[in-house]
Amino acid sequence: MRIHHTFGVFAVFCAIFPLAITCRAAPDAAQTIGAQDPAALNAPNVPGSVLWKDPSQPVDARVQDLISRMSLAEKASQLMADAPALPRLGIPSYSYRNECAHGVVGFGTATVFPQVIGMAATWDAPLIQKEGDTAATEARAKFNDFSASHHGNITLHRGLSFYAPNINIFRDPRWGRGQETFGEDPFLTSQLGVAFIRGLQGNDPKYDKTIACAKHFAVHSGPEATRRSFNVTPPERDLYETYLPAFQAAVQQGHVGSVMGSYNALYGVPNCANPFLLTDILRKQWGFDGFVVSDGGAIANIWRYHKYVPTAEDAAAVAVKAGCDLFSATIDRGLYPYKDNVDLGKMLQKHLLTEQEIDNALRYTLAARFRLGLFDPPAMVPWSHLTLADNDTPEHWALALKVAEESIVLLKNKGILPLNLKKIHRIAVIGPNADAIHMLYGNYTGTASHPISILDGIKTIAGTNVEVTCTFGCPLAIANNNSNQPTAQMTSDAIAAAKAADVVIYVGGLDATLECEEHQVNYQGFFFGDRTRIELPAPQEEMLKALYDTGKPVIFVNCSGSAIAMPWEAKNLPAIVQAWYPGEQGGRAVGEVLFGDVNPAGRLPVTFYQSTADLPDFDDYSMSNRTYRYFNGKPLYAFGYGLSYTTFKFSDPRLDSKTIAPDGTMRVSFTVKNTGARDGDEVAQVYFRHVDPAVAQPKQALCGFVRVHLAKGGKAAITLNIPAERFRYWDTTTKQYVVEPGKYQLLIGGASDDIRLKLPVTVGS
Repeated sequence: MRIHHTFGVFAVFCAIFPLAITCRAAPDAAQTIGAQDPAALNAPNVPGSVLWKDPSQPVDARVQDLISRMSLAEKASQLMADAPALPRLGIPSYSYRNECAHGVVGFGTATVFPQVIGMAATWDAPLIQKEGDTAATEARAKFNDFSASHHGNITLHRGLSFYAPNINIFRDPRWGRGQETFGEDPFLTSQLGVAFIRGLQGNDPKYDKTIACAKHFAVHSGPEATRRSFNVTPPERDLYETYLPAFQAAVQQGHVGSVMGSYNALYGVPNCANPFLLTDILRKQWGFDGFVVSDGGAIANIWRYHKYVPTAEDAAAVAVKAGCDLFSATIDRGLYPYKDNVDLGKMLQKHLLTEQEIDNALRYTLAARFRLGLFDPPAMVPWSHLTLADNDTPEHWALALKVAEESIVLLKNKGILPLNLKKIHRIAVIGPNADAIHMLYGNYTGTASHPISILDGIKTIAGTNVEVTCTFGCPLAIANNNSNQPTAQMTSDAIAAAKAADVVIYVGGLDATLECEEHQVNYQGFFFGDRTRIELPAPQEEMLKALYDTGKPVIFVNCSGSAIAMPWEAKNLPAIVQAWYPGEQGGRAVGEVLFGDVNPAGRLPVTFYQSTADLPDFDDYSMSNRTYRYFNGKPLYAFGYGLSYTTFKFSDPRLDSKTIAPDGTMRVSFTVKNTGARDGDEVAQVYFRHVDPAVAQPKQALCGFVRVHLAKGGKAAITLNIPAERFRYWDTTTKQYVVEPGKYQLLIGGASDDIRLKLPVTVGS
């Protein structure tokens, strides 16, 4: 949830979290808050030595000591995401709310990487981990600068706790926030999400570089218009096989420091008050030891929109009891207003919570600040030396360019690409995204110091010997009131430019004003941030058809955060490039791909469908007929698909053993050779299929992948270790994951629909 403002300390305390410090009578009176003298609220509970200030002590002991010194009012104030200073204890203020989905957001410039869906299209986990580490470096640099000048008091978007990554499954291309995710596949999402988390948090044995947050837990992917009251009821197997695995990986493999509860309800219980999710699964089953934070304003939703409890006090109490440790709230924007100023004394008389429950939540939130080194001498913390000179550097720009280069997917090429500068003298660049800087970013973005538009990237790579003209052509979409219909002059200018050129590059698609988070979008085909249809908007298709009719070759560069249905373009145009929202260096990366300086090797992390008619109802969270694992139709472009300027051959498949135990690991080997005339990358993908399952299984599912660079004529021996656990499914009878014994196939190739090799394997009992 993007937050634009912050409360003052008093307003935060009085208007929001005091709702949660009321209490329910408990057998142990010593653990219960009752009607007390208000003066007692501001008295420390336990005097003693200042153990919490001693860096040599274990974090748990330091946290417990600090909590023991806090009054009830002080404790309550620290369970807000914007935690006020506690001058009596010498604790500065701290905001747990910061953003870095694809680079640090807010307060000055930062390196802006491609939007997350573009990161996913790289299929390059080591690169994504490096990006996370770079974002954390910039975060530390900004934090150190601000902290030094503000005596350690940290405000909104200045802290080291980030609401990223978004590891929800992009189940439906209509979801406006799908651009923030790593795509539709649980395994790909898990691998890239864990890589990004590791990059953000670092590998120091004592301190976290930053704190990552796996969001939005769980089963959350639109519609945006009803997300605050929507109740999700997925089939049990879909819950465990599709929606939960990436979060489990984030916790158990990535050791993520925090998890964000989502707005929606699951099986009738709002997720930020859902003990099944927050306690039973997250803590008891997965062993999560970080803190749980609500999405912005989600606590208010529990009673205002879900109508789960009757009052704000009850909502706060059920959230804490369920396992929500930190409240992320915002001011009234007409969506989730906090207008209830509740008297603290009256709340204490309602007996909704025990002080022990408040202490338990505090342990998780305060531990994060200790792990960041916020209470230790700066000399002890590895990143305290970083300054603003380490932010937004040429090395970081180069990494943003690398990610953009690897993200671009070549969807179609009938030999026109790469463009030959020796044969081209004039290029017409046409379309609403050609010179649009804001398109590069997507949502949840920082501010780049030197963004490069696609037009500028084309001009730079084309050089001075090629004339590049540009015209707008048409709008991205038509307003609901038809006020922005393309004029005859706009159309004629585009046609004239095309006729005068040797080649036309049309740059269109969408941007983050059309597909976005909950927001009023007054354009045809869009609603509240989501799309109502996945086809390329009509004015753009009309423009492309008019350009095609000129007889000049038309290359379509599509910029979007989601799959676009474009069957006419796929049939008729000679080349289509999927550029996503490619970040600050995106224009240069697109230019490099068009002219062959970079051989494209991005692969689709989502299915591109033929039409909206291919999709089930948007509100339906069943995975039936969704994504490549279950879709019954023929896609326009399949999951994992992407072309190259060279060719690759797969050969010599082998297994270390043809039989594997359900808890064993198999070693899969094969050779990939570059058989073309250019150096290039291939993304080798391994899927599995259960040959004769006792219960229905996916048609196929990704279980391994690696991106490899090969010089022309070069080859690589690939070996992947694949645990049989990746074949698991959820048994609804035993209520546990099961790897069913029997016959399987490993499917090896360059895409989900481009299988080159098959290997039989048997899982023994």
